[in-house]
Amino acid sequence: MLKQSDTMAGIYIHVPFCRKKCNYCDFYSVGEAKMDNHFTDFVLKELSLRNPLIADRIVKTIYFGGGTPSLLPTGNIKRIISGLGDFFGVDPNAEITIEVNPDDVTLEVAEQYQAIGVNRVSIGIQSFNNDELIFLGRRHDVGKAVEAIRIFRKAGIANISIDLIYGLPHSTLKSWEHSLNVAFGLDIQHLSCYHLTYEEGTPLTRRVAKGTVMPLDEEMSKAQFDLLREMSKNNGFIHYEISNLAKPGYISKHNSGYWLGEEYLGLGPSAHSFNRSMRWWNPSSITGWEKEVDSASFPKNLEAIDEVTRFNELLITRLRTMWGVNLEEVANGFSTEIYNHLRKKIIPFTGSGKMVMENNILKIPPSHYFVSDSIVAELLMV
Repeated sequence: MLKQSDTMAGIYIHVPFCRKKCNYCDFYSVGEAKMDNHFTDFVLKELSLRNPLIADRIVKTIYFGGGTPSLLPTGNIKRIISGLGDFFGVDPNAEITIEVNPDDVTLEVAEQYQAIGVNRVSIGIQSFNNDELIFLGRRHDVGKAVEAIRIFRKAGIANISIDLIYGLPHSTLKSWEHSLNVAFGLDIQHLSCYHLTYEEGTPLTRRVAKGTVMPLDEEMSKAQFDLLREMSKNNGFIHYEISNLAKPGYISKHNSGYWLGEEYLGLGPSAHSFNRSMRWWNPSSITGWEKEVDSASFPKNLEAIDEVTRFNELLITRLRTMWGVNLEEVANGFSTEIYNHLRKKIIPFTGSGKMVMENNILKIPPSHYFVSDSIVAELLMV
């Protein structure tokens, strides 16, 4: 276990409850009927057990994800935020984010969030086209999505992020441009845009297997991604990670912590944690998670982070971002064999322009973000 005082850390709380599961989602979730105060009790109990694994850290971010965290009563969210302060020093300027569904948003709830310290919201909008929302199985319509943003603004929460999905079947450049135009026309500070993925076991993937849904062709997907890059730049957004864009000063501190290799503690079923020397994750089951917490045992699911894993994860996370990989960091933090491996492997990519070197920092330019996975795969140690 590392002992490194003044190191910053993030806290993630997985709230697994959903009123309705979207047909493309494979995150662990259960119906809201299973939600009760015991969930919060167990989160706090897990916190009391696991906090020594990232001891002596200052918490700079708190993130409520899901699932649908906006289903959790505000009082429970307040209890968790307060409980964190019992075990960690929480930065007075900590970024505290909650993911919300638009149809859960009322002015009363938004004002309650603001009162308990939530200073950033991430709204799962996904599209500003009603037919696409119906296809995705979302609970809200476009009008409710727009209203939710205005409510949070009225409540005094000044850091608003929204999620959008591109690459939808039957979508066009025009339909995607419409969603982006609406998004940039609203007072948002951050935008997360994900290509639709067909995850195993989801209803959407079963429809693809039956032939009732045809995935969008790669050429149109790439065109939509290029349009996102162009329009975000024209609207003053920084494309700081493959799927994330922000106005200056509003880059997500929590998610950036993942990509920059900072420590984080995950609480709740299916949540993951990392303290640089090891990674562990909770059972993807409420009852399984509760049993593990009740037993006060060391995490059962864990892996040690060896040098090769640490190197590969550095590439996988950092090359997604505008920060890239500092070759001096590789030279000083890894074996000569690993450093020489990287120097050799990057030659064809820097020669073709798919990667660039700036002040000894290796980056994938945004123009090649769309194919970044295939580039990074060639650099890994296997």
